[in-house]
Amino acid sequence: MSNLSKEILDIQYNSEDKNLSESDVADNPFVQFEKWFAEAIKKHPKDANAFVLSTATKDAKPSARVVLLKGVENESFVFYTNYDSRKGKELLENSFAAMTFFWSSLEKQIRVEGKVQKVSASESDEYFKIRPLGSKAGAWVSPQSSVISGRSELEQKHHDFIMEHGNNEITRPPFWGGFCIIPTRIEFWQGRSSRLHDRILYTFEKNKWKIERLAP
Repeated sequence: MSNLSKEILDIQYNSEDKNLSESDVADNPFVQFEKWFAEAIKKHPKDANAFVLSTATKDAKPSARVVLLKGVENESFVFYTNYDSRKGKELLENSFAAMTFFWSSLEKQIRVEGKVQKVSASESDEYFKIRPLGSKAGAWVSPQSSVISGRSELEQKHHDFIMEHGNNEITRPPFWGGFCIIPTRIEFWQGRSSRLHDRILYTFEKNKWKIERLAP
């Protein structure tokens, strides 16, 4: 066994043994999400909205990365990206995805699965307007997920773009915008001792949410 493997095995999970029961959760998972997210904001004010976005190609080859949640609208989760990036292309060719939130200090995890669709151009425009100048320029100059010669090339393009536009408004690139995940399954996981974790699953069936408990 390698030293690294030994170090990994030495990591032990110790729970404060909080609980989550069917009687505790809201009837609607978005209400429950809002409750947990409020707790996460207090504990992780800088990255409470970070989640792992899992996508797959049309032939089911998966990939995952950390993305930032930018809204919860009409019972869907909204985020933004370059449509030509790897995740953008995969979302356009396979419109099913999963997202995972994990807040370690709270011992809470939320798993979301559902169908993906683009948000409207007007909604993407509205969000793009409030982005910082550097982020707006970055959206234009970065060929996201493509191979580049080096960082200096990217920084030079970024600098030149900002200098060229000055104080003029920077509009949203046509290849950049929002997606939303419309969930069919949302699972709330609460860490417990002895690995007997609480798992409450919401499944959307016949136009309503069904609540069940899963074995850990």
